[in-house]
Amino acid sequence: MNPTELVDHALDLLLRKDMKSFAGLFAEDGVLEFPFAAPGAPQRVDGRAAIEEYLRGYPDMLDVREVAEKVVHRTEDPEVVIVEMAVDGVVVATATPYRMRYIAVLTVRDGEVRRYRDYWSPAAAAEIMGGATTFAGGSDV
Repeated sequence: MNPTELVDHALDLLLRKDMKSFAGLFAEDGVLEFPFAAPGAPQRVDGRAAIEEYLRGYPDMLDVREVAEKVVHRTEDPEVVIVEMAVDGVVVATATPYRMRYIAVLTVRDGEVRRYRDYWSPAAAAEIMGGATTFAGGSDV
C-alpha cells in the first residue's frame, strides 16, 4: 500500500471507529507524535501496542462522521505525505458538533506507518470538548 492509499484506508477506519485496525497500520515500532500537545499531555506515543491503547477510547469521546477538505500532498521523499483535512463529528458526552482542522505528516515504509506527526490545536479541542483537554491520555487525532 502506497502512502496515499494508506491515508485513505486510515481515514476509512477512523470513520468506522475501528481504532484497533487504525493502530494496526503502524509498524511495530511506529511513532505517533503531537508537536502541539497541551501541557501535561504526551507529545509522543511509541510502538503499535501503545498507540492501540492510546486510541482505544477515542470513539467514546468523538463520533467522527466525515473527513472533509482532504488534500494529500506528495513530497520529494516517496515515503512521506502531508495531509490537510477537516474532521466533522459530534462530541459524544454533550452532542456538541465538532469540527477540527488537521495537518498530518506521515512516513510510510513497506505499507506501514513509521511516523505520524499530528498537528492540531489543543485549545480549539478543549473549547469543543467543553473544557476537557485530554482523551486517552492527552491529545486528539
